Amino acid sequence: MNRINKPSAAVCLAFWAALALSGCGAATPAEEPPLAGAAIGGDFTLVNKAGAEVRWGDFAGKYRVVYFGYTYCPDVCPTDMQRVAQGLKVLKGQDAAKADKIVPIFISVDPERDTPAVVGEFAAAFSPDIIGLTGTPAQVDAAAKAFKVYHGKGETQPGGGYLVDHSNVVYLFGPAGEPIATLPVDKGADAVAAELSRWVS
Repeated sequence: MNRINKPSAAVCLAFWAALALSGCGAATPAEEPPLAGAAIGGDFTLVNKAGAEVRWGDFAGKYRVVYFGYTYCPDVCPTDMQRVAQGLKVLKGQDAAKADKIVPIFISVDPERDTPAVVGEFAAAFSPDIIGLTGTPAQVDAAAKAFKVYHGKGETQPGGGYLVDHSNVVYLFGPAGEPIATLPVDKGADAVAAELSRWVS
């Protein structure tokens, strides 16, 4: 089974802040996002399914849902990505204008196996709207560090394969790249859609 380990202290604090601020409906104008001011996110240089260079700034003006995982993940990553895709589909049915403001991004933490084509195919299996990104080990490490994501090669499996340990946090960022909240993928698609609707304006 894939092990998910070591969320950062910032993520833990943000999680409890999110619980304290949770409620129904859209955020009020005076309500501060759970991750407001957190040092999460920042510029990166990665590549998409076509091998073209992609930077964080390329998504300026869009809300961004960001998840770090890997395509060979046997359980957690596919489940989380499915719930992200389903949540976006639910939101689109409720408010297409809000859904159109969001770009979902999957970033591989396994560049050794996850080529641009493999990552692109993996992302598209959940939704054609999800952008799959990978890069060199140095590029992936830099992106993971900026987004406070833990990752490291884990157990070797029978046959010579291996798992990758990583934190499984789904972040929501605003149009200026500012961290807003984490998405409750563990609670299902409706909860994801509700949280997106809460913060996307």
